[in-house]
Amino acid sequence: MAEKIMQGIKQISELIGQAVKKRVVCLYRVSTVGQVEKDDIPMQKQYCREFCRGQSGWEIVKEFSEKGVSGFKVSAKDRDAIQEIQKMALKGEFDILLVFMFDRLGRRDDETPFVVEWFVHNGIEVWSAVEGQQRFDNHVDKLLNYIRYWQASGESIKTSVRVKTRMEQLTQEGHFTGGCIPFGYRLEHKGRTNKRNQDVGDLVNDPDEAEIVKLIFQKYLCEGYGAQRLCRYLAEQGIQTEKDATYRLLQSTASLRTPFTLGSSEMETANQRCCQSFKLSTQKLMNGHSR
Repeated sequence: MAEKIMQGIKQISELIGQAVKKRVVCLYRVSTVGQVEKDDIPMQKQYCREFCRGQSGWEIVKEFSEKGVSGFKVSAKDRDAIQEIQKMALKGEFDILLVFMFDRLGRRDDETPFVVEWFVHNGIEVWSAVEGQQRFDNHVDKLLNYIRYWQASGESIKTSVRVKTRMEQLTQEGHFTGGCIPFGYRLEHKGRTNKRNQDVGDLVNDPDEAEIVKLIFQKYLCEGYGAQRLCRYLAEQGIQTEKDATYRLLQSTASLRTPFTLGSSEMETANQRCCQSFKLSTQKLMNGHSR
């Protein structure tokens, strides 16, 4: 008799558990290639799954992963995962939105707090596996929600400034910071590594291409050649380069005005203008429309 009673109680408990079961959607996001390479998303996924197992009646019904998506630079309206989750919320397809940390939803202080509030107002509980539930029971909750993303936005801005400053410092020191190799140079590994202990190359003069750069300087400075005339002259002389020849040559033409080793915005603007002119001229020559 007692055994039957216990079985009945167990069945009732199971039915109650099923009745209050909550459907969970998980969102995982990493913003950089480095985080993708370090497998940050599996770490977030594991943490969120373990958190769900520790909650009564929670069941993950769908998981979204965003790889290489900045929560600061990319608006929520341009993130497919956020848009899809919002559509699911409007259809009543889940009850809880779970993230590893709240900044996985975004880092924009003028947008992300309102995205979180939108979910809550549409009947979705918003949880972080690390920080708990975001509630909106009073004005203090709203203020704390905004402060969280204001801090996250500030961290993104500071990180961006630090990276930009470091890149400018490396450029001023003559180190190559990526992109297309300037014509007249080649990459040489001298044992320098980055913070991930990966080999990075330094620019050194390429003797053969350097002679062509000297010729371009001579024609530009002393003989008054413009971009189109320079391009025509180089083509007539049969001066060819390897892959990406057009872009690398136009970079060398830009360097007639500004040294590539400097990185101010004015110099970058001058480079861009000269590059565009030289590229257009080269394309015209290649298409047989030289003037």
